[in-house]
Amino acid sequence: MLDGLPYPVIVVPGITATYLDDHYSLPPNTIWSVIQKDYDRAALHPDNLRFEATEPALVRGGQLFEICYRELLEELRYNLRARETEPVPVYPFSYDWRQPLDDCAEQLARMINEVIDRTSLMRHYDKKNYGVDPKVNLVGHSMGGLVITNYLRKFGSQKKVAKVVTLATPYRGSFEAVIKITTGTANLGTSPPSSREREAARMTPSLYHLLPDLPDAVAIDDASLPKSLFEPAVWQPSIMETIAEYIRLRGLKPAGRQQQARALFKALLDEAKTTRQALARFKLEDASLTDEDWLCVMGVDANTRVALKIAQRQGHPEFEFSSSDRDNNWDNTDEDLRRRTGDGTVPYDGAIPHFLPLERLVCVRPHDYGYWELADRAATQFGGFHGILPNMDMLHRLIVRFFKRQRDTHGNTWGSPPAGVSKENWRPPLVGGLEAKNRT
Repeated sequence: MLDGLPYPVIVVPGITATYLDDHYSLPPNTIWSVIQKDYDRAALHPDNLRFEATEPALVRGGQLFEICYRELLEELRYNLRARETEPVPVYPFSYDWRQPLDDCAEQLARMINEVIDRTSLMRHYDKKNYGVDPKVNLVGHSMGGLVITNYLRKFGSQKKVAKVVTLATPYRGSFEAVIKITTGTANLGTSPPSSREREAARMTPSLYHLLPDLPDAVAIDDASLPKSLFEPAVWQPSIMETIAEYIRLRGLKPAGRQQQARALFKALLDEAKTTRQALARFKLEDASLTDEDWLCVMGVDANTRVALKIAQRQGHPEFEFSSSDRDNNWDNTDEDLRRRTGDGTVPYDGAIPHFLPLERLVCVRPHDYGYWELADRAATQFGGFHGILPNMDMLHRLIVRFFKRQRDTHGNTWGSPPAGVSKENWRPPLVGGLEAKNRT
C-alpha cells in the first residue's frame, strides 16, 4: 500500500485460458478462444517448439477468457479504488500458455516492467511517490500461480512484487495433465477428445510442467519401472508413437522420426522436471516476501482424481484411469481421509505450496458461492469448480481485503482451514483473520 493507495494488479490466467491470435493475417485471426480451438494452427513445430508447425505464422496471446476472468477484473477495478477519479490499475496478463514456465516468467517480467512504467505516469500515483519504490500485486489462477512463483524464483531479487494471491494452483501437479497427454481430454479443458487434440497436447511444453509429483498417489505394480512421471520409461509406448507420427507429418527430417521422438519426449520431461525441482527450492525470502504477503486459496469439496495406477501389460507400462481414483472425502471426520478431495482438477495435496505453512492456507468450496450466483453454481456443475473458481464473489471481496489490508467489518468473507488444522490454529494472512465456515 502507498499511503492508502493499493499497488497496481496483474491477473495471470491458467493454461489454455488466453486467446491465441495469428497476427500473420490482417486482421489477426483467432485460432484459440472459448468457442474456437484450431488445434492444427496452435500445434507447435517438432523441430522448434517455440514456433507453430504450420508456417508462416505469428501467433501471440490475446484476451483472457471472459467467462473465467471478466468478473474478477471488473470487481477488483471497482473495489480497490478509493474514489472514481483515482483508479487502481488491474491488468490482464495475456501470454502464450503453451510455452515452458521459464518462457512464461520472462513474458511476465516484461509485463511487470510495463505496468510499473504506465502506473508511474498516473498523477495520483506520482503524488504518492510511487516511482521511488514501484511494485505490483499479482493474482494467479491455476498454472498462473506457477508462472508467478517461477517469475519470483528468477527475478524476485529485483523486489518488484508487494503481494501475491494464488487461486487453485497445482504446485505439485494434477493428474488431469496425465490424462490430457495420454488421451487428449481432461478437466484442464472442456472440449471433446480428438486425435488432433491429443497430438497438440503431447507437443505442448507447459502441460508437462503440470505433471503430478505425488509419489504416494502413484501406484506402480512393477518394481522395475521408475517411480516418477518425469521419466520416459514409465509412460506407455503410444505417446512416443504419436510423437513419431507427428514428426513424420510435420518434421523437417522424418526419416529418423523414432529417434527424434524419443529425444523430444525426454527433453520435454527433463525440462519440466528441472523447472519443478527449481520451484521446490524457492523460498519467500528470495523475493523479499513473508507468509503475510501471500494469500493461497485452494478449492476443496469437489470430486477429484487423487491417485493413479500404472500396470505392466505385455512388457509395457499402461495407465489405468479408474473412477475409484476420483474421490471427495472433505466431510469425513478422519483428517487424513479428508485430504482425498480437491477442486475437480487439482487434488488437495497437489495444491499445497512447499513455501507456506499449512495454517496460512484458505480452502473454499462450491457451497461458498452466494445464493444469487446461480449462473456460477450451474457453471461449476457443467465446467468444473476449478475453472470457474475466480468468479466467486466472496473471493473478490477476500482479495480486496488482502490487498487493502482491511478488516472484515461486515462478515462477508470466509473460508475453511486445511485438513488437520484446527480453527484455533488457523492463521490466514488477513488483518483480523477470517471466519471459518462449518463443513456442511
